[in-house]
Amino acid sequence: MNIEVIRHFFTFLILCLVQALVLNHINLLGCATPLLYVYFIMLFRRNFPKWAILLWSFFIGLCIDVFSNTPGVAAASSTFLGLLQPYLLNLFIQRDSPDDMLPTMKSLGVAKYVYYTIICVFTYNVIFFTIESFNFFNWLQWLMDIGGSTVLTVILILVIENVRKR
Repeated sequence: MNIEVIRHFFTFLILCLVQALVLNHINLLGCATPLLYVYFIMLFRRNFPKWAILLWSFFIGLCIDVFSNTPGVAAASSTFLGLLQPYLLNLFIQRDSPDDMLPTMKSLGVAKYVYYTIICVFTYNVIFFTIESFNFFNWLQWLMDIGGSTVLTVILILVIENVRKR
C-alpha cells in the first residue's frame, strides 16, 4: 500500500476525531466555530487525481455530518471545495514547480500560503453556512458565522502548519 494513502487515512482519522470530539463544542460569541477538517482538503498535492480528491473530500464531509448532526451540509461543502482545490492551488504555484508538490508554507511561501488558506476556508464557509441556514432572513448572523468561523479556522490552520513546518 502506498505510504501517501496511509498518511491521508491517518490525517483523515485524526481531523475527524478532533472535529467531532473537541472543535464542534467550541462556539465563540455564538458565531465562530473552527472547522479544521478543511485543512485535510487543502493538503492534497499538485496533480493528485481529481476523482480521489472528490472521494476523500466527500467522505470527510460525510463523517463530519454523521458526528455533527448536519445532514449533508458538510459533505456537499467539502465535495465542492474538493472540486475547486486543484484550481485554487494552481493560482498560487509556479508553472515550473514539481508535479508532486505539497501545498505547505515552505513550498508556497508564507504570503501565498496564507492567501491560499483564506480563499479555501472562506469558500468552504460561504457554502457551508449558506446551505445550513438556507435563507437570508437573518443575513447578519450568516455574515458573522462566515467571518468568525473563517478567522478562527485560518488561525488554527496557520498555527498547525507553522508547528508542522518545524
